[in-house]
Amino acid sequence: MKSLRTYSIPYTGLKLGKHQFEFDITDSFFNEFEYSLVKKAKLLCVVELEKQETMIILNFHITGHMDLNCDRCLSQFPQPVDIREQQIAKFSDEEIDDEEIITLGKSDHEINIAGLIYEYINVAMPFIAVCSDEGNTSYCDKEMLDSLNKLIVNNEQDEQVDPRWDALKKIK
Repeated sequence: MKSLRTYSIPYTGLKLGKHQFEFDITDSFFNEFEYSLVKKAKLLCVVELEKQETMIILNFHITGHMDLNCDRCLSQFPQPVDIREQQIAKFSDEEIDDEEIITLGKSDHEINIAGLIYEYINVAMPFIAVCSDEGNTSYCDKEMLDSLNKLIVNNEQDEQVDPRWDALKKIK
């Protein structure tokens, strides 16, 4: 977890206004998280920090690609990433009862954004990971796709309908 310290932004010495920070997110970042869905990636995270008197507004822009395994042919492919998110952190000694807002106390001097970056990337992962042009890319496993296509059964006409369901079709 020591390597995640590089994702901390010290805000106490910053003047009011906007400041920009850049972070490289590579495989070593995801290795710090035990159950990470992403194992390989080459991403750039640009954080625009806007410091105000009572709060900090963090605007994230994460771009690049992460390597995912195709759910269809099981080969690895690059998934493009373009994420834009915003996080608000308020200065307060009391805990704010809002999960969307980070509370920064007087004793805090920096904000670690590693958890936020990790969360934004994992939420942006597709539910079903398949490449955009299936079967026509250099990283597709064409042999696996051919095997799958042979196994697809699309014979709905051959499917016998159970006569017991006919009684239910009459109910309207």
